[in-house]
Amino acid sequence: MAKPEQTFNVNAVSRISEGTFIKGEITSPSDIRIDGSFEGKLISKGKVVVGEGATIVGDVICANMDMYGSIKGNIFVRDILTLKAGCEVDGNIAIRRLEVELDSQFNGNCKMITEDDFAALCGETPEAAVETAE
Repeated sequence: MAKPEQTFNVNAVSRISEGTFIKGEITSPSDIRIDGSFEGKLISKGKVVVGEGATIVGDVICANMDMYGSIKGNIFVRDILTLKAGCEVDGNIAIRRLEVELDSQFNGNCKMITEDDFAALCGETPEAAVETAE
């Protein structure tokens, strides 16, 4: 029996293109990909992908994150943070799971957290944290 194909809505992913600079606060219920520059606070209930040439100055709060570019700020991830080869992180991270590739750079402190810790750090109630994870 064939498995039903998963459909993916490309419009559900927000994107900051290469050459674009945004300063402020971004809050999104869906995935975000950054290939440009961002300064401020980024909150996503989905996955954040920071492209190879991307730079972030500020804090990121999200469900999952793939880091290829550079960030100067703190990272709070509900589940998995993946530091890809060539990325640069200058700040503290609070995550549930961490994957680090060779040649990635990380300068800061790392704290392994639970779902409840994540909710407390982000000012959510544990019930809201579970609800947003679904």
